[in-house]
Amino acid sequence: MRLAILSRGDGWHVQDLLRAARDLGHTAAAVDFRRVSAGNDAPLSAFDAAIIRTMPAGSLEQVVFRMDVMHAFEASGRPILNPPRAVETCVDKYLTNVRLANAGLPVPRTVVCQLADDAIAAFDALGGDVVVKPLFGAEGRGMVRVTDRELAWRTFHAIEQTRGVLYVQQFVKHPGWDVRAFVLNGKVLAAMTRTGHGDWRTNVAQGGTAERHEPSAAVKELAVKSAAATGAIVAGVDLLLNENGEWLVIEVNAVPGWKALAPTCGLDVAAAVVRAVGEG
Repeated sequence: MRLAILSRGDGWHVQDLLRAARDLGHTAAAVDFRRVSAGNDAPLSAFDAAIIRTMPAGSLEQVVFRMDVMHAFEASGRPILNPPRAVETCVDKYLTNVRLANAGLPVPRTVVCQLADDAIAAFDALGGDVVVKPLFGAEGRGMVRVTDRELAWRTFHAIEQTRGVLYVQQFVKHPGWDVRAFVLNGKVLAAMTRTGHGDWRTNVAQGGTAERHEPSAAVKELAVKSAAATGAIVAGVDLLLNENGEWLVIEVNAVPGWKALAPTCGLDVAAAVVRAVGEG
């Protein structure tokens, strides 16, 4: 199998996937998303399969074109992980939330709007303790917890002024940790708890620490159903236990990392991902 690993560079995950592909007897190469093109001798024409890792920032036209090329790659009958539609769903927090809710999965109360007036009404309706998140984003970047009404108004007004979308989610009181379940081909491959230190965010990228976790049947079911709701074959599903002992699905990541998960759980995650695209 000739495997393309699409990314914005040659970071740790790309190197791990290249290593795993070599170990499994495949030919693999990193392809910079910025060099993706269509037409004669396009960079992806030489590959049998592809794995989407990370996409660099770009204009709306650039991002749409890159995804168009991914759709064309999939339409040619070649496997791609994740399917482009799953990537488009999971990168959009609102669309992810809608897909999860429509599937009957438990999610935090959320209001998405465009005007500060509507957002402040949501702040009040959600109990005056909310998390404001960028519609597009990962690893806990750009998230702000707001408990003061005046600060909430200033935050909402600033986002409105930049023509942003206001994603306002009720803060979930939790025990200081969450669970990241790594789903692959309809099964939970591994899971870990992530504990925050001096911060309500638990993301490892924000200073949280990871420990191996043996998920219950309920957590496994939620994680698998969440991945299925978004169409993701490989997914990192984040779940929180609220103060009533109920699990809530917080996020589904269609380009999940495993730099903390692999050593924590003692698994060769990259090899499992390469096998999955090879079986596709």
